[in-house]
Amino acid sequence: MSQSAKRSQAYTDAGVDIEAGNLFVSRIKDMVKSTFTPGVATDIGGFGGLFKPEIAGMEAPMLVAGADGVGTKLKLAFLFDRHDTVGIDLVAMSVNDVLVQGAAPLFFLDYFATGKLESGVAEQVVSGVCEGCRQSDCALLGGETAEMPGFYPDGEYDLSGFAVGMVDAPKLVTGKSIAPGDVLIGLASSGAHSNGWSLIRKIFDASGLTPGAPFPGTDRTAAEVLIQPTKIYVRPVLELMDDVTVKGMVHVTGGGFYDNIPRVLPENTTASVQFGSWPMLPIFEWVKDQGKLSWPEMLQIFNCGIGYILILDPDSAETALDKLDARDDVDAYRIGEIAKRKDGGEQVEMVFP
Repeated sequence: MSQSAKRSQAYTDAGVDIEAGNLFVSRIKDMVKSTFTPGVATDIGGFGGLFKPEIAGMEAPMLVAGADGVGTKLKLAFLFDRHDTVGIDLVAMSVNDVLVQGAAPLFFLDYFATGKLESGVAEQVVSGVCEGCRQSDCALLGGETAEMPGFYPDGEYDLSGFAVGMVDAPKLVTGKSIAPGDVLIGLASSGAHSNGWSLIRKIFDASGLTPGAPFPGTDRTAAEVLIQPTKIYVRPVLELMDDVTVKGMVHVTGGGFYDNIPRVLPENTTASVQFGSWPMLPIFEWVKDQGKLSWPEMLQIFNCGIGYILILDPDSAETALDKLDARDDVDAYRIGEIAKRKDGGEQVEMVFP
């Protein structure tokens, strides 16, 4: 036994294995370094991560920060013993949020907490975090691995993530210029992303569907469909913004269409959304049928196939659709337009066929 192990034996006997933690950090070093971008000015293992942003050409650089978690979707990772996708979810929820204001993600921090550190599981989780960072072109600059005996059930863990992005103040997307006649472009989701999982899990438990069974309407298993990670929109949106002016953006998260779209709209406007203008994913058809829900109820809870929304003037919208259609990493649809708000009317009006 090493001198370090001897000195920490009392802590190991209490359930915290310092040596295992150190070994875990050494195993993920190369993985984390694969996310490093030119701004990273530090190595792994320090008390804080250093990042020097490139601000040349910016009039007034502004930082945009966001924090989020994966929520009870983690319960499916435990059930399916599949841990390499929830890290992507973790990154996606924060970087998609900072993207809404036009910010390019710079770096990400993660927090992994568990009762007993299982290095293999934790390594899978971090591999997903690294993949999410690579997809969003940001660096995994640091994080925390907390081992807390007795705090979490055996085999379970929790995740939190924190993203920092930067945007030039004149290019900040605020939604203030949105006006009647503007067009809503919806970007397809990959599934239910990381919202509504307490309800989905309840429906799944009651359905009798097993993880390995074919998921209705697909050629995939239930586990594959349900654990599908959140779509990251950073590259297609930032590259589009180099060519067209985007007036407002919406990350469709908890609260669905009805709660998220108004967050960027001026008070005197309403978003008129044409339901059926995009293809519905099988997971949402299944949740609606199994849960005996209406589409308005679904749209209040889930993204229902649209994970991100762009709001542009009509001319820019046509250009944007052409450019997005030419990409192979995102599907885009014209899903509605902005109208003048009626007295006492809601700011989201769903138009059903």
